[in-house]
Amino acid sequence: MKKIAVLGAGSWGTAQSILLSLNSSQVYLWGRPQDGLEDLKSNRENHRYLPGVILPDNIIVSDNMQEALKEADMVVLAVPAQTIREVAGSMQPFLLSQTILVNTAKGVEISSGMRISQVLEDVLGEQIKERYAVLSGPSFAEEVAHKVPTAVTVAAYRKITAGKVQDAFMTNYFRVYTNPDVAGVEIGGALKNIIALATGIVQGLGYGENSKAALITRGLTEITRMGVAMGAYEQTFSGLSGMGDMVLTCGSNLSRNLRAGIMIGQGQNLEYTLNKIGMVVEGVHTAKITRQLSVEMQVEMPITSSCFRILYEGLSPREEVEQLMQRRKKHEIEENAAQIEDW
Repeated sequence: MKKIAVLGAGSWGTAQSILLSLNSSQVYLWGRPQDGLEDLKSNRENHRYLPGVILPDNIIVSDNMQEALKEADMVVLAVPAQTIREVAGSMQPFLLSQTILVNTAKGVEISSGMRISQVLEDVLGEQIKERYAVLSGPSFAEEVAHKVPTAVTVAAYRKITAGKVQDAFMTNYFRVYTNPDVAGVEIGGALKNIIALATGIVQGLGYGENSKAALITRGLTEITRMGVAMGAYEQTFSGLSGMGDMVLTCGSNLSRNLRAGIMIGQGQNLEYTLNKIGMVVEGVHTAKITRQLSVEMQVEMPITSSCFRILYEGLSPREEVEQLMQRRKKHEIEENAAQIEDW
């Protein structure tokens, strides 16, 4: 592709612009002045979000949306999930009819319960589905920027769109798989943040590896249950945007959601925790809307419900863990009742 625009000059947007500059002659990195763009322009380094990584010469830093989107072959959204609607409205007048739109944010719109693709369709019209893709998977920005071998998946409604995005992102250290399950890839990327938050809470309480392993495994079960109820493919959650992202986010201190959970488990309140982290902790938003959706759709999500009560109702994390352990007896694979009815 001749020109790619990356919207969002945080750590993930910066890392992606560097990655995409290998396969595109020109990459525009768009951000707001308050994101430290002047420093980024003059020093070619994102000191605030990605220190120590220098931008290649073919990356142009800009706060001008029209300039960034002009004649762009592909636009990559790397802004927080809760700002997607606002950013989509701002870019609408400048978005060409043939431009591919790639979302790399992980979350659900808290005001509507919509997945990101649904938000973009709501703002930009149904025709955007033909050229929409979502890229997700276990991919910390810091490691991608330092060319650590990484694998992700890209889902699109059209195979040709997924293929074009795959070509744009694929390098000798960044491997991209394709997937037709847009809903599953979006849901997996969003809901794993809740489980990472819960894992951090358990760690902050001082519980051991047994507890974390159980939480992660059962967390994947409830994410899969919710995903299937929302129209996703069950097998997607065993892949990179499900289990892969879960392993990463629940197991590394680079995860903002895990770090936030640890602080809450140690007794810090939500406001202090978010201020201390200093960046968006999507799991906090996602826990609230997912709990609401699970009630409306009658989908059992005990870990998500516990997170919600801890974050928004002030319940004791230790008591919530005890409640989870004392739930009614269950068969591990009771969702597949037909397979065990004669057991």
